[in-house]
Amino acid sequence: MSHLSTRDPPMWPPGLDANDTVIGGVHFNVTTLNEWNYTLYEGNWTLSNWSRCYLVNPPYTPPLLLSNGTFVNSTWCYLATKPSGPRANIGVGFAVAFALCLVFVLVNLTRHGKLYLPATKRFYAIGRRWQWYWAIWICATALIGLFTGIDVDRYRVVELPLVLNVFFWFLMNMGSVALVWEAVRHWGSWMERQFIDPNPFVLKQTDRRGMFEFWLPLFFYLWWWLDFFLVVPRNWGSVELQRSPEQTITKAEPAATDIRFKIAPFLLFISWLTILVSLWHSVRHYEAKNRGLLNRIIGFIRYVPFRFIFMIPLALVVIAYQALAAWVFDYSPLKKDTNLVAMYVGGYTPALLLVIILCISGFVRPNEDKELIRQRRQRGAEADRELGLTHKPAWWRRLRGDIGTGDVVRDQLYRNVREVGGGRRAQHVAEQRAAEVAPTTTTTNNTFEMNTIRRSPSVSSNAAPPPYSTATRSDQRRNDQTVRVAASLLFPNASNPPPVENRDREAEPSTQRPGGYDRSTSTRSSVSITAPPQQIRSMLDV
Repeated sequence: MSHLSTRDPPMWPPGLDANDTVIGGVHFNVTTLNEWNYTLYEGNWTLSNWSRCYLVNPPYTPPLLLSNGTFVNSTWCYLATKPSGPRANIGVGFAVAFALCLVFVLVNLTRHGKLYLPATKRFYAIGRRWQWYWAIWICATALIGLFTGIDVDRYRVVELPLVLNVFFWFLMNMGSVALVWEAVRHWGSWMERQFIDPNPFVLKQTDRRGMFEFWLPLFFYLWWWLDFFLVVPRNWGSVELQRSPEQTITKAEPAATDIRFKIAPFLLFISWLTILVSLWHSVRHYEAKNRGLLNRIIGFIRYVPFRFIFMIPLALVVIAYQALAAWVFDYSPLKKDTNLVAMYVGGYTPALLLVIILCISGFVRPNEDKELIRQRRQRGAEADRELGLTHKPAWWRRLRGDIGTGDVVRDQLYRNVREVGGGRRAQHVAEQRAAEVAPTTTTTNNTFEMNTIRRSPSVSSNAAPPPYSTATRSDQRRNDQTVRVAASLLFPNASNPPPVENRDREAEPSTQRPGGYDRSTSTRSSVSITAPPQQIRSMLDV
């Protein structure tokens, strides 16, 4: 047992005697404190035995200590008892800014995510929305982290608020890099969509270009997820061990600057380089090509959207500060009393600027479907000019009276009348004549006359029944009157055709047997021609 060393007795403030100590103006028994392994931490004025922790500074000093180690009317250490500090106040200001940006992000998501053209398999609607989804992710994680960071200054003992603040800060950094990636990737997809819209078969999806665009997002998110698994799944309890200067140096600082935190920024840097490759690929294939190294550099800068000139460097700043925090603990947000200027300027300002730039560009740019419709109309107008076609404005038809009445036959006849020299006058005369003829025909044709019933000598007939029509006789008479009026206007010297009602009667022979008898003259009939006609006695014989 000689290799075991006994723990040195803790030092207590002097009291009335050796068995008495005064803490916060209250006398406590030193024997009871040592029996229950209590230790006084004068740095934050807490009393703890690694199982229980109490605040002992006024006005939280417990008035009595029982012999069983229980303090009467004590205050738990892990409560927000201090006023909010500068870390919380600055964080609230940034949280308000992120909340306002979240509103504008939702407005832009509604504006640019709405479809005005049928969705195609080659260009999914979600592709244009991913950048706005990541912007929502950034705002949400920033709000949660900043509001939980309020209690970092208010806790006497470092606890869960610091861990939540840092945890969501790492997620916000990952969302910032993903936001820039999706913005650049979708810009390339939008350039491809405009490029193939006049001719969908000009670019293949299975060529080298198409396969490169297929594998590049997978390459980006491979390193992005590796960064996630290096940073997020870990024991975050070691970061909380900042309850004394000695504990911070021996416990918290090594945990906040371990090898996993140091490797993670390099993985994000590979993802950032992938963004540059994607941008170069889009400019190379979908923009005009320049010759010469200098001209290519100038053309690349000219073709790149203006927002990317700011967004891509800001993403690099996010990665650089994360690397700085992994190597220098004094500038890390994982430290309770860190450098606030470095924390908010390098940790939160780049992400906020990324969302602001994206929102401003979203309000400036139109919806992609609407822009594609405009380009199609422009190409159609150019093609019409090349062919010498001139489309009349919309008010031209209303001025000429080319307004449909709902009747297809009548509209077609009016159109024919206008083409041969008619017009409003001829149309008016046709309507007047149709109105004059209508009452006379309705009064004379109210009776329904049944045609003569004939019975074929054959036993069965293979003739198909007449087609069924839903049109009434009044509709037929109206259409017939319209045809006759238009024909009289087009051909005034021609004789009028007989009415529809009398056509069947005039076609019938005048020599019919009375009483409805008829004899078949067909040579195919098996009945003799000289046989007497069959007399119908009832409807069963028909």
